[in-house]
Amino acid sequence: MMDKLEDYSQDLAKLISRYMQGEGTEPTEVPSLFFLRQSYTNEPRHIFHKPSLCIILQGEKEICLAEQRFCYGPSDYLISSLALPVTGQVTEATQEKPYISLKLEFIPNQVIDLIHDVDKHEKLQKKQNRAMYVGQIELPLMDAVARLVRLVERPEDIPILAPIYTKEIFYRLLMGKYGDTLRQFTIKDSYAYQIREIVKEITQNYNQAMRIDELAKKANISVPTLHRQFKDVTAMSPLQFQKQLRLQEARQLMLAESMDAADAAFQVGYESPSQFSREYLRMFGYPPREDIKRLRARYA
Repeated sequence: MMDKLEDYSQDLAKLISRYMQGEGTEPTEVPSLFFLRQSYTNEPRHIFHKPSLCIILQGEKEICLAEQRFCYGPSDYLISSLALPVTGQVTEATQEKPYISLKLEFIPNQVIDLIHDVDKHEKLQKKQNRAMYVGQIELPLMDAVARLVRLVERPEDIPILAPIYTKEIFYRLLMGKYGDTLRQFTIKDSYAYQIREIVKEITQNYNQAMRIDELAKKANISVPTLHRQFKDVTAMSPLQFQKQLRLQEARQLMLAESMDAADAAFQVGYESPSQFSREYLRMFGYPPREDIKRLRARYA
């Protein structure tokens, strides 16, 4: 089986290399499917990781969710069931053998529809699981992924076949070893679903003052329970989650819109520019002005 998986990885890596003109992340004509190619390793980059399935075909990568590290390569896949602030770092890539991967983003409804079909509610566990995990890829899953990816060379087939292949991919994930972990975030009676709704609330209102007691009341749980379950799922507290969102958004405002640090701080919800600068330095390793100057020089 490993030989067959390696064949798939090599064939798809060649296809993506033909498809992509340069490096970076490139959307495809297949809905929610992205290709990634990079010929160098890099320092950790802060990103907001959307719910998605990620498969590496060549090279290796490390994702950090708070203090938890996920290292994965061609024999693995990474799932994020929620949108999460993380750092990502390509750890193995060269000009001769670049890092090549694919990402399939998804929304909860795609999983919910399948759950009704497979009817496995009885297997739902009450134990909290992390919203991000790495699993070992299996041949049926890789086969479905390969058929989806190959549609980029047959665009006329995409409208009919892409939904079918995508549905099979998530079916394979639900029926696999970590199916309960993915399933729990879509079932309204689960604890993970409650945390998903709280994550959604924080994400949509990240620049507003957070009232933990109000969030707990909406989820019909106690404040201590909210803290415990939120950390079980996201590896951080609600306040840490909000802080990472705020700092990432402020960095983007300064980089893309040339906003100064004080204005960016107020835009994302900080009342104190000095507090913003301290927390920015702690997260990114540089003061705001120096960090933005450094990033612009890198990407010039």
